[in-house]
Amino acid sequence: MSDPLSKLLQTQDWLLADGATGTNLFNMGLSSGEAPEFWNIDRPDDIRTLYRNAVEAGSDLFLTNTFGGNASRLKLHGAQGRVRELNRVSASLGREIADAANRPVIVAGSVGPTGEIFEPMGTLTHERAVEMFHEQAEGLKEGGVDVLWVETISSAEEFKAAAEAFLMAGMPWCGTMSFDTAGRTMMGLTAAQMVALVDKLPNPPIAFGANCGVGASDLLRTLLGFVAAGPTRPLIAKGNAGIPKYHDGHIHYDGTPELMADYAVLARDIGATIIGGCCGTMPDHLRAMRAALETRPRGTRPTLDEITARLGAFSSVSDGSGDDIAPTRERRGRRH
Repeated sequence: MSDPLSKLLQTQDWLLADGATGTNLFNMGLSSGEAPEFWNIDRPDDIRTLYRNAVEAGSDLFLTNTFGGNASRLKLHGAQGRVRELNRVSASLGREIADAANRPVIVAGSVGPTGEIFEPMGTLTHERAVEMFHEQAEGLKEGGVDVLWVETISSAEEFKAAAEAFLMAGMPWCGTMSFDTAGRTMMGLTAAQMVALVDKLPNPPIAFGANCGVGASDLLRTLLGFVAAGPTRPLIAKGNAGIPKYHDGHIHYDGTPELMADYAVLARDIGATIIGGCCGTMPDHLRAMRAALETRPRGTRPTLDEITARLGAFSSVSDGSGDDIAPTRERRGRRH
C-alpha cells in the first residue's frame, strides 16, 4: 500500500503512538461534561499543544481530538450539525503539527463509538451507523489525516460499520477494541474473535488491537490472546497508565513513567508493532516508553507471571477465552 502509515511500518520495527487525549485536556482546563471537540474551534492553540507535546515526547503517530466527533455523540451538546467542521479543523491542526516535525509523523483521525446500541437490543441500524462514521471520516479526510483510527469499540457490528464507512471514504484505517470485562469487550467479544473478525472484513485495517480497558497488565494479556490466534496484520497496544484512583476531587492514574516503559517493552516483545498509551498517559510516560524501546534489546515473549511481576496483577482471573463469562449488555463510550 502507498499510504504513509504502511510505508512507515515497512521501515520500522515498532512505532510509538501517543497517549491520552482527555487526561491531557483536563489538565489544560477541560471541564467534566464539556465536549473536547469544541476546543478544536474555541481553543486551537491548546489542541496544537496537545499534538506537539506528543510529537516532542517521541510519538511517531498521534490521534486527533475527535473521539466523540460523530453525530450521535455531538447531539448531546446540540452540535450534531457540526460534525464535518469539528473533525476537519482538528485534523488540519494535526496536519500542521506533523508537517512541522523533523521526521515522518502520522496523523490518525480518532473515531470513537456512537454510544448507541444496535438492533435488536437497541435502535441503531447498520445503515445509520455507517452514515455517521462516513460523515466523520469525510471531515477527517478533508482536514488531511493520513489514516482513520476507530477506537474503544465493543461490538462486532460497530467495527463492521466503521470498516464499511471508511471504504466509502477511500481511506486506510486502523481499529482497536476495549477488552475491559474480564478479558472481553462489553459486548462479549474475545481477543480470538476479534482476530477472526478482522480477517473476514472486506475492507480490513492496516493494523488492529486493543486500547483502554483496565490496566496495562490486562491489555498485555489480551495482546497475548491476539498472538495466540495467529494474526496476519500488525498489532496495536494502547494501554492505560496504571489503574484510576480518585484523589483530591479528580481521577488520577497510578502508572509511573517507569511502569509504562516496562509495559512498552513487554508489548513489543509480545508482538505489538504500534505501541502507545491511553487514559492517564502523559508526555513524561511517552518519553520513558520511547527511551525504553530504543535502548532495551528485544526479549522473548513474556509469560503471564512475568507480566504481573512487572506491571501488577490482572483485574480478573479469567482472560475471557473460556465459556464461563456471559456477555454484558451494557454499552457506553469512553473518553481517554
